[in-house]
Amino acid sequence: MLKKLFFLLVTLIFVSALYACSNGGDADSKEGEAAGEEDVNAEGFPIVEEELELTFFANKPAQNEGNDWNDILIWNEYRDLTNINVNWNSVSPDALEENRNLALGSGDLPDAFFLAELSNTDLLRYGSQGSFLPLNDLIDEYAPNLKALMENDPTIEKAITFPDGNIYSMPSLIEDDFLSLRLSARPWVNEDWLNELNMDIPETTGEFYEYLQAVKELDPVGNGDTIPYGGTDIAELVQWLSGSFGVMNHGASNTNLDLDPNDDSKVRYYATSDEYRDMLEYIHMLYEEGLIDQSIFTIEWGQFLANASDNLYGSMIFYDPIELFGEEIGSQYNSLAALEGPDGYQSYNKLSSSVWTPDNLVITSENPNPAATVRWMDHFYGDEGAELYYMGVEGETFEMEDGEAVYSDHILNPEGDMTFEQAIAQDLTWLGSISGIIKADYFQGGETAPQSMEAAEKIEPQVIDEVWPRFTFTEEENRILQSTGEDINKYVEEMRDKFITGDEDLDNWDSYIQTIEQMGMEELQEVYQAAYDRYQSN
Repeated sequence: MLKKLFFLLVTLIFVSALYACSNGGDADSKEGEAAGEEDVNAEGFPIVEEELELTFFANKPAQNEGNDWNDILIWNEYRDLTNINVNWNSVSPDALEENRNLALGSGDLPDAFFLAELSNTDLLRYGSQGSFLPLNDLIDEYAPNLKALMENDPTIEKAITFPDGNIYSMPSLIEDDFLSLRLSARPWVNEDWLNELNMDIPETTGEFYEYLQAVKELDPVGNGDTIPYGGTDIAELVQWLSGSFGVMNHGASNTNLDLDPNDDSKVRYYATSDEYRDMLEYIHMLYEEGLIDQSIFTIEWGQFLANASDNLYGSMIFYDPIELFGEEIGSQYNSLAALEGPDGYQSYNKLSSSVWTPDNLVITSENPNPAATVRWMDHFYGDEGAELYYMGVEGETFEMEDGEAVYSDHILNPEGDMTFEQAIAQDLTWLGSISGIIKADYFQGGETAPQSMEAAEKIEPQVIDEVWPRFTFTEEENRILQSTGEDINKYVEEMRDKFITGDEDLDNWDSYIQTIEQMGMEELQEVYQAAYDRYQSN
């Protein structure tokens, strides 16, 4: 059952970039105090004495297809607690963009957008136009849970504060200490094969190379079917090795951007650095010698899982092996941490910011009681709210066992043909999403399985001190990012793959750099620097 729950979270996760930047506030533009605030209790439940009706536009993930958010345990329970009745206008992911844009373009706004995948560009555009309310003062007064989290982790406020000083949304968060989830896919090595080869777990890039070579030569699967390193995306390997070559030194949220190691007042577009070239040269060597699965650029998840279940891989970057491949195969794997590179770099840079997305809840100008709505959302940033959202109601969807919340038997072992996912979806709506804050204490998926938690514990000492959230940008900066920035990043990704496969010779590196410069690198660098300067000033 854990395996099933784990897969649900994995479908959320891993592409999405994490957001952020700038802090502070413009006193002249903090206008969140709309009508109705006098009808809000400052603390406790209910939030309002007279029932308040609100309409939320919500992204309804596919895992919730069979439930009705307007009549389901989680929202019925919370309605009774708060005296706020949310009428859910839930939209499927396939229709989300079209319906969201229609609502924004027509001016027929809901009272709030919930998990609606609004971009930072949209938040700034519609916030500055007045369609979305600034929330700075409302959060200060009516969101003690979120405020406490922001005080403990300043990057949260930086992530949701825009260059105009305003906060236009309340974010989805991962508990800062829930490292196992923030790591997402992590490196594993087949320890059974290591023992057969009489080798130790690799600790350097040189030792990793030697292990892959030895696995290829040993060919434990037979017939040349052994795959020394396999994965679903070459970017996973690139990001893991970044800490061995001194790039991506503040995480992956800002594409190809890190801190200049020679000047900590400057950002660096590291995809043009010598260190990045050295990393590509190393990965190319692995690929050229057949130590990386030659189909890694095209393989589907289903095929990868089938290969792993057949025990074809000597190493990988993926999620919990026991949860995914079963005890017999999965228990063969042990985790790797950061490898020491040829120049002495050794840090683990491949993890997300604690800010999953900035746009969990966005309050519009149509909202009759913004203060009550902020209080409604803030509950989910505390322990009680996290327990309610992810576990449900004690005695109905979970029980306490030895001080831990555990799903009830009718969810863990549903009757008949009902799946575990369908059993959860009868009462809860979190499947396919992160709302409020997700905490290890209230999540029973693969990231809290023993193998994953042990891997996180091993990696923790090597984790970088500061993970940047995604920076925020002005409208003019966004225009440059959406033209010049997208063109350069697309070119860099294409060339990365060509350098790795050998379709482009690394001897042509100077030509690659020249092309990036001609595409507008200087202008892009100025945009990134301005965003970083704002980030630092907060």
